[in-house]
Amino acid sequence: MTEPPSLPVVWRPRRTRITAYAMAGVIVLGMVVLAVVVAPQFKVVDRLLLVAFGAFLGWVLHMFARCRVVADEGGVTVVNAFRTRRLAWPEVLGVTMAEGEPWPTLDLADGTSLGAMGINGSEKSRAAHHLGEFRALLGRHAEAPDR
Repeated sequence: MTEPPSLPVVWRPRRTRITAYAMAGVIVLGMVVLAVVVAPQFKVVDRLLLVAFGAFLGWVLHMFARCRVVADEGGVTVVNAFRTRRLAWPEVLGVTMAEGEPWPTLDLADGTSLGAMGINGSEKSRAAHHLGEFRALLGRHAEAPDR
């Protein structure tokens, strides 16, 4: 079993952030260049809409890049692309991540589950290490001693 890390701990995917921010930069820059060099029959409004569309796509990519899981003494904060959820330790019963899954799933006390996009399954060894740390913290903060 992995030794629990000291709190607070932030887990976030590395490749997803790099890829998302690189693509956002390319898209925004590309749309600005396109707005400048586009044919003369395009009006200023059309050019501004091109830049605005690029900015919108950059924002969407930023939302995916900001995903993380933060553990502290009070519980876990799961920041997914478009939703953030704060959970107390007793609310989290377990965490599972089957082979090939994109991210782990937190099993919650209310019978629901929550994907934690901050631990990315495509980063296999890194994801396994982060998952081990999370499980160790969950075991340390579990309500019942046998968890």
